[in-house]
Amino acid sequence: MLVENPVVITEKELVKLAKQAKGRITTIYLHWTAGRYGQVFDDYHLCIDKDGTVYVTCDDLCERKSHTWKRNTGTIGIALCCGYDATCELPTGISAGTAWGATGPDEYRDPYQAMVDYGSEPPTPIQIEVMAKIVAILCQELCLGNTSEHVNTHCEIAFRDGYGPGSRDPETKWDLWFLPDGARNGRLYPGGCVIRGKAAYYLWDMNRKKIAA
Repeated sequence: MLVENPVVITEKELVKLAKQAKGRITTIYLHWTAGRYGQVFDDYHLCIDKDGTVYVTCDDLCERKSHTWKRNTGTIGIALCCGYDATCELPTGISAGTAWGATGPDEYRDPYQAMVDYGSEPPTPIQIEVMAKIVAILCQELCLGNTSEHVNTHCEIAFRDGYGPGSRDPETKWDLWFLPDGARNGRLYPGGCVIRGKAAYYLWDMNRKKIAA
């Protein structure tokens, strides 16, 4: 459901919420809303807008939300406010699990590349960075590993549960299948790897500052 007058949360406030949820959360799931910039939905605990503003839709990160099919207990859902009219196309006869992403004809040189169109409201670089930083904060405060065991995109889980790209499921989900990686000249890479990789840097930086203090 669309949230009217969503509440902004600061990093300090997020740390406090995470401390309160420690020991009760096992997994973090990463999404996009498939809506427009500025639209916040209460299916997710946290939503990140175009400019990096973070909104919270709960008072307790352990509140059960409806963000990931059959995986909503003891989990946190985080979404980028974007993805309206986005589409993807998998080459015929290619396994989605082995495909790589491309965003236009100039990149389409490999038969294993899936064509990704992020639509009129694509993920912004700051949204991606803020999501990675939030993942780092939550992993640190909840004592979760920044690994695919504990941090997944919706697309990664959809592959595991049989409703990802190529499944022909009418409810196919491909949230964050690929994301542009600024460290690699904006080329598309698996979204989970991009977010966890950036989160690893933020975790390192937080630990470095803690030691220096």
